[in-house]
Amino acid sequence: MSAFHGVFPYLVSPVAPDGTVLEAELRRLVDHLIASGVHGLTPLGSTGEFAYLDAAQRRRIVEVVVDQAKGRVPIVAGVAATTTADAVRQTKDYAAIGADGILAILEAYFPLSEAAVVAYFTAIADATDKPVVLYTNPNFQRSDLTLPAIDALSRHPRIVGIKDASTNTGRLLSILNRTEGRMEVFAASAHIPLAVMMIGGKGWMAGPACAIPRESVRLYELCRAGKWDAALALQRALWRVNELFAAHSLAACIKGALQIQGFAVGDPIAPQAPLSAEGRVAVEKALALAAEALAAAPSA
Repeated sequence: MSAFHGVFPYLVSPVAPDGTVLEAELRRLVDHLIASGVHGLTPLGSTGEFAYLDAAQRRRIVEVVVDQAKGRVPIVAGVAATTTADAVRQTKDYAAIGADGILAILEAYFPLSEAAVVAYFTAIADATDKPVVLYTNPNFQRSDLTLPAIDALSRHPRIVGIKDASTNTGRLLSILNRTEGRMEVFAASAHIPLAVMMIGGKGWMAGPACAIPRESVRLYELCRAGKWDAALALQRALWRVNELFAAHSLAACIKGALQIQGFAVGDPIAPQAPLSAEGRVAVEKALALAAEALAAAPSA
């Protein structure tokens, strides 16, 4: 089964205050990102505020993204649930809609044993013939994926990759060593993509690529070409976007950045706060710095 590679922006979920999905703007964003050269799209990731959407909103977002992409790039849809039954239902539903892969996310309220975590992700992979990418973010999730659990899951024929948002790049290398080629590793917003590519990563699935797609694609191409000095110069500029997440929330930053670029994607879903005036100024500066670095970067 072919694995995914390259830059997969985590799409924002444009939603009006009354909960209506802003479909026209989502379609515009899909076209813009594909035209910018991204290698795939991931609706319902963290940047997509999956935890703040109801089932109907989630389903409609996947439908719109799949329909608008029209097979031009693979769509890896986020499946997140607290129950295995709900996760399996979403998996089957999104695959039937036309998603090319599943990003599997575990939402937990009560702590779970390692065996229960493995069983959850295994059930998702058993429910589809599509490739599955695991997602783990110990900063926000109650139940993490341990190295033994990842090792066990990597032996499933449809689990092809993992996006680990632990901020621990050494852990990514441990995953690569432990799974011995059975699983591809993708960087997250918490990781420096260049460093992940250098140790053997296949790309990144992250929110910033939704706001700086061309810059992200160029960085990936420079890494693939082994032009590490040029890649590092570009990476240093792009990292400023990631640094802003520490001061301003992820959804606020990316939606604010898209609003600055002319996309009426709405504000983060309440009770999250929209980007502040101070944050908007910082994001505008970061976007300008990214654009300057792209202009100065050589082609791959």
